[in-house]
Amino acid sequence: MGTVVPMEIIEGKILLIRGKKVILDKDLAELYGVETRVLIQAVKRNLSRFPLDFMFQLNIQEDITLRSQIVTLKKGRGQHRKYLPYAFTEQGVAMLSSVLNSERAIEVNIQKPPKKRQIGFRREKDE
Repeated sequence: MGTVVPMEIIEGKILLIRGKKVILDKDLAELYGVETRVLIQAVKRNLSRFPLDFMFQLNIQEDITLRSQIVTLKKGRGQHRKYLPYAFTEQGVAMLSSVLNSERAIEVNIQKPPKKRQIGFRREKDE
């Protein structure tokens, strides 16, 4: 059984791109406990489940702008993406839990407080 990832961590990964609140594929992969490439493969196998209002791929300018905000880039070959990142809306995040085959994706906990819907990710306890 895992523990719930604090909302502050999830909220810290939310970006505003094209006027939509999104989370990038690499951050979702981390939250779901899978490699980014595995997440992307699952999405590509189920593209019909991810319309544009669920997910979109950033364009080159958006990627450059995003990279310019990250000042701690790693040095060396093979440290950076070879493709443009995907951004997932809240609906896309919910759909991911149904197409990913990982323990954490299965355990995703969707809570509905009275006025605000929250999505929580379970994380295995540190040993």
